[in-house]
Amino acid sequence: MSAFCGIIIFMKSGFAALIGRPNAGKSTLLNQILGQKIVITTDKAQTTRKRIKGIYTTGGGQVVFIDTPGVHKPLNKLGEFLLDEAKVAVPDADLILFLVDGSEPAGKGDKWIVENILKTASVPVIIVMNKVDKVKNPAKVEENLVTYKMLFAQTLNHQLAGSTAATLNIIRVSAKTGRNIDTLMKNIFKLLPEGELLYPEDVVTEETMRSLSEEIVREKILLNTSDEIPHCVAVKVERYEENEDIDRIYANIYCETQSQKGILIGKGGNLLKKVGTEARIELEKIVEKKVFLSLEVKVEKDWRKKEKFLNQFGYKSTYLLL
Repeated sequence: MSAFCGIIIFMKSGFAALIGRPNAGKSTLLNQILGQKIVITTDKAQTTRKRIKGIYTTGGGQVVFIDTPGVHKPLNKLGEFLLDEAKVAVPDADLILFLVDGSEPAGKGDKWIVENILKTASVPVIIVMNKVDKVKNPAKVEENLVTYKMLFAQTLNHQLAGSTAATLNIIRVSAKTGRNIDTLMKNIFKLLPEGELLYPEDVVTEETMRSLSEEIVREKILLNTSDEIPHCVAVKVERYEENEDIDRIYANIYCETQSQKGILIGKGGNLLKKVGTEARIELEKIVEKKVFLSLEVKVEKDWRKKEKFLNQFGYKSTYLLL
C-alpha cells in the first residue's frame, strides 16, 4: 500500500508460474509482456531448460513471472531436471498461468499436466489459450476452446480463477503479436495478493550476463542445427571479462559424440563461425559495447545422463518429493 497526494493506493505483487507443454509459447509470452528479450525462443523442444524470472512492474504493482521448461515425459536425467523445474515453480506461486496451444484441440500432454501438476495446486489457475493467430477460421478456435473446457473444467474446478465449471475462464492471446495481452495482465493483477514491490522497479530479471551469454549461444545453435543436435548441446562460459570498452567471453560448447562435434563446427568451421557471429551481435546489443566471443566445441559422452555434468552445466534439481 502506498499514498499519493492523499490517495491510498493498494498495490498487488506476487509470483506467477508459467506452465505448459513444450512449444506452447511460454517464453515468447514472457518476452512480449516485458517488452524485451530475456528468454531465448525457438521452435524446438527443450529450448527453455531452467526456471527464469521475468519481472513486470507498473504503477499498480509487480508480477514476478517464472518461466519453466515445457512439461514432457523425461527420457534421461536432463529430462528429469526439466520436469522438476516445472514442478518446483508451482508451490511458491501465487498464481499459475497454464499455457496451451490454441491452434490445436486439447491433447494427452495437456491432460497429463492437469492431472499430475495442476490438480493439487492450491492457488488460482488461468488457462491461457495461445497461438490463436495461427487459426484463420474463428469457428475452429471455438471448437478447440470447447475441448479445453471439457478437459479442464471438472479437474481444476475451484482453482480456475474463481470460475465455475460452467463459466470456465480461458483467455485467448497471441504471444507472437501481443493480441489480448492487456486483458491477460488485468486478470493477473486481479488475482494477485496485495503487497509492496518484491524487486526494485528497474529490475527486469535476475539473470547474469554470464548465464544470458550461455543461453544466447545455445539459441543460435538451436536455430542453425537440426536432428539430435539441439538436445545434446550444453554451453558453459568458462571466463567472462568485463571491461569498459569490450567484454571478452570464453565459452565451451559440449556435445555427446565426435559426429555431433563435426556438425557443430561445420565444413571449414563455417557453422561455428556463424553461431559465434550471431551470438556476438546480439550480445553487443545487450551490453551496448563491443564483445569478443571465443567458442570451442568439446565432447562429453552421455553428459545428459550424468549428475556430475548436469550440476556443472547448472542443471541441478532443487525439487524434493515430499
